[in-house]
Amino acid sequence: MILGAAFVFTPQRAFFDYLWIYLFLVSIGVGSLALVALEYLVGATWSTPFRRITEIMASMTPVLILLAIPLLFGLHDLFHWTHAEAVEHDAILQSKSPYLNVPFFIARTAFCLLLWVLFYYMLTKNSEKQDLDGDPKYTKRNVTLSTIFAALFVITITITAIDWAMSLEPHWFSTIFGVYYFAGTVIAALAASTFASIKLKEGGYLDSHLGNDSFYSLGTLMFGFNVFWAYIAFSQFILIWYADLPEETFWMIHRWEGSWKFVSLALLFFHFVLPFLILVGRNAKTNLGLLKWMAPWMLFAHALDLYWLIFPTLFKGNASFGWQELSFPLIVIGLTMIVFKLSANKKNLMAVKDPKMEMGLDFHL
Repeated sequence: MILGAAFVFTPQRAFFDYLWIYLFLVSIGVGSLALVALEYLVGATWSTPFRRITEIMASMTPVLILLAIPLLFGLHDLFHWTHAEAVEHDAILQSKSPYLNVPFFIARTAFCLLLWVLFYYMLTKNSEKQDLDGDPKYTKRNVTLSTIFAALFVITITITAIDWAMSLEPHWFSTIFGVYYFAGTVIAALAASTFASIKLKEGGYLDSHLGNDSFYSLGTLMFGFNVFWAYIAFSQFILIWYADLPEETFWMIHRWEGSWKFVSLALLFFHFVLPFLILVGRNAKTNLGLLKWMAPWMLFAHALDLYWLIFPTLFKGNASFGWQELSFPLIVIGLTMIVFKLSANKKNLMAVKDPKMEMGLDFHL
């Protein structure tokens, strides 16, 4: 209802809010699918007891097709490069028009979404079939699929980051923007799976042999990818600062003007400094009470990161958070819970006959 009211009274702002929601749910859905593929790719055993939960998180992926459709009606409100009169008098936009044009933009979005959904169904279907007979052939099939998906994921998540986030400022470019968004996506997916796994364990829905040590790698990956995100963010900043080119620095300057300066500082502390200090110790990564707090924290940090990426295009000079933005937590949390519950009701919460399950349950530090 809030988002609906926003579309009535402030349609342009509503489309930016909707884009914020869409990119966050891409992180949850497609990021989770990437984690599933990563387990098959590296042959990990510790993560086997958690894989079905990550698969359920990935069930957001097919929903993304429906979520993307309304955004296509807001391209003119979101993207300056869709304005023909602006392109006509702008040499930079003209040079980018072979890539930044509406038909090709829609085609790329459709390609990414269909590819993600296709691999989601193939990977999860093989995993669920293995629940019936435990045949290792399904693991082999998914290893092959994951090998293909790993390369395609890197390409498609980069396209998504460039198209839906970087092209909001079509005069600006960064060669590592895709990696930056990739790092945030993996962190969000890890945080969502960690939180769901802890809540399910507390509720007695997971195998009783699953101990706190099994959560150590989830905490370690969340910590490690967060450091990686900070490294990429700093690399992007320092290269722009060192080169000092006007066509690159203006993007950073927009995020250091007015109250945006406080959002930038908040991002530094909430996304990197505080999580680093809290999660750096070994015991922190097996403390489920602490991880249960840090997982939503990292999801909040990713939401703040996306806000920092998207909204300076709309709010020049100062950040703004009004009633319209309240739709973000309500829709993201509500939709994630609904999709998770509907998907979880149809399958086992653990891959019960996966050949690696016993080793995963016996994992100890």
